[in-house]
Amino acid sequence: MPLANIVLNQILIMFILILIGYSCYRFKVIDQEMNKKLSDLLLLLVSPLLIFNSYQREFSDDLLVGLLISLGLAILTHLFGILTAYVFLRGKKNPDVVIERFSTIYSNSGFFGIPIINGIYGSEGVFYITAYITIFNVFVWTQGLIMMNGTQDKKTMVKTLISPTLISIILGFLFFITQVHLPQIVFNSLQYVADMNTPLAMIIAGVTIAQTNILKIFLKLRIYLVLFLKLIFIPVILLLIYSRFTMAVPVLAAAVLGAACPTGATCTLFAIRYKKNALYSSEIFAMTTLASLITIPIIMAFMDFLK
Repeated sequence: MPLANIVLNQILIMFILILIGYSCYRFKVIDQEMNKKLSDLLLLLVSPLLIFNSYQREFSDDLLVGLLISLGLAILTHLFGILTAYVFLRGKKNPDVVIERFSTIYSNSGFFGIPIINGIYGSEGVFYITAYITIFNVFVWTQGLIMMNGTQDKKTMVKTLISPTLISIILGFLFFITQVHLPQIVFNSLQYVADMNTPLAMIIAGVTIAQTNILKIFLKLRIYLVLFLKLIFIPVILLLIYSRFTMAVPVLAAAVLGAACPTGATCTLFAIRYKKNALYSSEIFAMTTLASLITIPIIMAFMDFLK
């Protein structure tokens, strides 16, 4: 099956799951407080287990090289995102320019990227996108935090370095390098929990979107600029550059997909914490999430064409 069809099928599945989450909020099955607890379950348990299990594979030089390339590409992607945000999003009199820049730079690579790459390339794709998630965490808790807060919050930065996601990446990598494999019954048990990642992430996204006024969002023209930069300009430019170099297709896909994912919910969390416009942030999250259901299949089809 062509890559474009695989991606489209995965996106349609995710769209249906988002609708389920949207309906759950509208029919009061899930409220805002429950959604927060589901988010904690996803971030603290489900996603880390999925990431850890992706490292439970036979060691090979090709996999290690691919992982190192993925780390390098993730650094370049974030640097290019920062450059793009500061060049195109200006306005000293615009108090929300920080929200717009943050939303342009930082992707929902964990919530959105993992389900898509897992649906296309399985655990190998997840293996490579962990590099993007690692670099994302480093940048978002340094550059992102300083941009949003105006100062360095060292305690928060240190606390984040021992987050379940990064711990799972470090442990998974150590198990991969030393070739320590879990007993099959333990691996299978963890995998059952890990398989909750896609439905849980999309239901959470649907509940979040249900809390915004979609029709009102469509009238905010500045959001379209953020949407264009985040979902089209950055991933397409990077795809044109990265595709000129020789690398495994899953490595390229992980790098491009990381850049093509919608705005991360981290922006809203930071906006709440540092007293920025959290409503505007959630509106950008909703708009880019819905739009990415169209843009991601197109970009991945373009990648398939170039390769």
